[in-house]
Amino acid sequence: MYSVIPNGRNRLDVEVSGKLDRDSMRVALDELISKAEKIKHGRLLFRIPEFDLPTLGAIGVELSRLPELFRFIVKFERVAVLAGESWVQTLSEIEGALLPGITVKGFDLDDQQQAESWLNK
Repeated sequence: MYSVIPNGRNRLDVEVSGKLDRDSMRVALDELISKAEKIKHGRLLFRIPEFDLPTLGAIGVELSRLPELFRFIVKFERVAVLAGESWVQTLSEIEGALLPGITVKGFDLDDQQQAESWLNK
């Protein structure tokens, strides 16, 4: 499952659970990119209750769209990742460290209020 919900004019809330295959990754990226079209200085809240590695086809779709994804991610300044597994939080923060101009912070699933406060700073 993958859902993207606008939350105000500069924020998207994204929930990811289950396995993403090639087709679901394509649909998810289309939705994410289209809903972020007018965002500037944005905030993202990812909720990942359980993480399954995407299929190779899904990874291929993501890699084929890297230029689009880079144009997408620069619209955001902060990303909070609520995850059920600490390694997902850590990996998210490492990925964020590799992207200039964006700060990524991982939180436990139960820390939604703390994540919201951090996003709104």
